[in-house]
Amino acid sequence: MKRTVMLGVGTALPERMVPNAELETMIDTSDEWIVQRTGIRQRYIAGETETTASLGADAAKAALENAGVDAQSIDLIVVATATPDNTFPATSVEIQNRLGISHGYAFDVAAVCTGFIYALATVDAHLKAGLAKRALVIGAETFSRILDWEDRTTCVLFGDGAGAMVVELQDVDADTPDEGAGILAVSLRSDGSHKEKLYVDGGPSSTQTVGKLRMEGREVFRHAVGMITDVIENVCGQTGIAPSQIDWLVPHQANRRIIEGSAKKLGISMDNVVMTVDKHGNTSAASVPLALNEAVQDGRVKPGDTLLLEAMGGGFTWGAILMRV
Repeated sequence: MKRTVMLGVGTALPERMVPNAELETMIDTSDEWIVQRTGIRQRYIAGETETTASLGADAAKAALENAGVDAQSIDLIVVATATPDNTFPATSVEIQNRLGISHGYAFDVAAVCTGFIYALATVDAHLKAGLAKRALVIGAETFSRILDWEDRTTCVLFGDGAGAMVVELQDVDADTPDEGAGILAVSLRSDGSHKEKLYVDGGPSSTQTVGKLRMEGREVFRHAVGMITDVIENVCGQTGIAPSQIDWLVPHQANRRIIEGSAKKLGISMDNVVMTVDKHGNTSAASVPLALNEAVQDGRVKPGDTLLLEAMGGGFTWGAILMRV
């Protein structure tokens, strides 16, 4: 038996941090209103020279250093993003070049906020198929580029950033398969009938423009908890590990109330939930690895711990991965 094992993680954030107080000077909102409804207190906004690729490359370098491996050992890069540097080539290819890698292959995955979950699941399948041996999984976004800064219901929610994970396929000890590290179960879902609830109103083929993010917040909130618990129960059912037995829930950081509602429904204590939405806002595909990196760096996540990664995003897409570190 072989499993995809995490070797290291890393992140990158733009230089500019924007607190809620700064948004009060730009639009009709307040720190109290934002915190009460979302839990967000600040976010990071990319400058003119900072892009999805530059942030993704910096996060990848940090993950490689954390893993203690050389960039030349990577033969697969998958980047999850809804805000690529260019329509093409893929942002992953640009990051590959920034890392000085000219072998192997790289491609992007577009699943919005669920992007990192989809990307990690895709890499898991590629490694198990023997197509690569060691990979970089990256979630990177510059959502500030597609926000309508006059729409106070959406522009206060999102931020920019990137997170990365180095993984490789390893043998599982046949004598202790229930204790070995690696990805234990995956559950992915989508339902395109919900498109109009969270989307960007532009694109190369439809409007020939970049477009702006549009969201029906109440509708997204209404579906979120049920969809998230659905995939979590699925991966737990595959492994026989109950949600209450998981060491750390690492959720997509969209809204504090959604995270609390999901944890409550699943019987997971908030003491076992990694929460960074207050620091980063919703960074879409970057939010899960940003949260995971913080928990790894501060020592909360330890070898042998079980992690439950989950997210839901536009499409709708949603998914969960259960893994042991």
